[in-house]
Amino acid sequence: MDRSFVIAQISDLHLDGAGRLLPAIETLTAAIREKMAGVTDVPDRILLITGDLVDDPTPRALDEALAVIASFRQTGLFTDIQAVAGNRDVKRPSQRAGRHDAYDYLHLPRTSKSVYYRQAGLDLVLLDSNRASLMTLAGGKIDESTYKAMVADSARLSAELAGSMGSAGRAVYAEPAENLVRVLALHHHPLPQATGEGKRFLGVPDEPLMYLAAPATFLEAATSLNVDLVLHGHRHVEGLTRYSIPDPRATSSESGEAFWRTIYVLSCPSSTGQAGDAAGFNLIHFGPASRAGRTEHRFAITRYSRLRNDSAFGPLDSNLPDGVIRLPAGRDFSRDPAVQSAIEVASSGSLKRDQVAAITRRLFMRRSFYDEAEPNWADALNTYVVSSHAWAELEGKVARSGPRSDIDTLARVRTLLGRLIEQSADVLGIDRAQLDELCGRGLINCDDFLRRLPRLPCEGVDVQRRARQRLQLLRDLDEQVKTLGLDLDLGGEAPPWQSPP
Repeated sequence: MDRSFVIAQISDLHLDGAGRLLPAIETLTAAIREKMAGVTDVPDRILLITGDLVDDPTPRALDEALAVIASFRQTGLFTDIQAVAGNRDVKRPSQRAGRHDAYDYLHLPRTSKSVYYRQAGLDLVLLDSNRASLMTLAGGKIDESTYKAMVADSARLSAELAGSMGSAGRAVYAEPAENLVRVLALHHHPLPQATGEGKRFLGVPDEPLMYLAAPATFLEAATSLNVDLVLHGHRHVEGLTRYSIPDPRATSSESGEAFWRTIYVLSCPSSTGQAGDAAGFNLIHFGPASRAGRTEHRFAITRYSRLRNDSAFGPLDSNLPDGVIRLPAGRDFSRDPAVQSAIEVASSGSLKRDQVAAITRRLFMRRSFYDEAEPNWADALNTYVVSSHAWAELEGKVARSGPRSDIDTLARVRTLLGRLIEQSADVLGIDRAQLDELCGRGLINCDDFLRRLPRLPCEGVDVQRRARQRLQLLRDLDEQVKTLGLDLDLGGEAPPWQSPP
């Protein structure tokens, strides 16, 4: 199970409660069903609605929106459905007579909401942007205090974005926050876009009115917080933009992409088609792909469009192979085998013996569990610690329903992992208190962990003798995993294809 997810983005449905757009919804549903036929095995498949579910938040319109959401859920295509409010979904206090509160009625976030998908390693952040856009300017009457309030609200949006990803929320993650894929959803677009140039609203060009009041502040906050992709609607036009700012952690400007922090911004048209605009939706598939002999993660984005008088959706980017835009993720999203194993264990109701064996194989077929001419003790300590965390998850799951013999074997393996950890720490001169602090960290980022360790053995340590002791521990470990039906030859020569530390 590798990390992957699919997001089907629809937007600006403008349901009116009279059923006028239900045929368009049926056409949209059929198209999404057809286009998602090849990704139904992806563990996390999310329908995301980026605002303006209704044209006016009357009881009938909101009931229709609930019915449409239920119909999407009944297709079985999606493992989850999320939405944010658009400007049409909410009204100013003076306009609320006879209308419901869409936030409560449709369960939309009033400020921000972070949804974590464990298997995919996806952090989907939903932001309400209704108080932070320049739409108020469309009426042509605005004073300085109102404008300053809007700018403050846009700055607040940046603070809420940071708050939704703060340290308090990290406890729910099953891996270091730095390794999450972060997708941000809001209704308004954060910066101007060229697509749809010339559209007018209330007789004036709409482009200056449709984005956030302090867009640069917001975008910098999103980029610095490792947001990889922003999804929005609002303007009823398609659009894809790449923004980059220098990475404050970069140590060289000559390292190409490593110097930049990049964020993609993807716009979705009205998915039902409004005022003559083409209807559209987006499919975003994140997952691994092989390139030049190595595996890297990327976004595969397919934009679909239906002209007003057409009956079917077709790929917007038909000039590309299969109509798919393939974008590099920009960072290394490969998971430590121990993290992947722990996630699989936590995601399983119970584990069969062959699953236990497969997880054991993934955990231990790593360089640090084999004979090395010159062991890298710091790398080995990191590997043993993260492996012990995953092993504790595995042992806990097997203890509930596994055979007694396997439970005893897993306990003996845990003891041997503990001895490998203690020996590596001793070679590096790490005392017991420091080791307890290192091992007690629930989520371990490899780079951060290694920065806290000495890189060379402690002076006066007989490294050769310790290396021989290490090999004996690994051979003892190998004897234990053999009882699980595995012949890994731990402590022997590493397999030629073996690469993780």
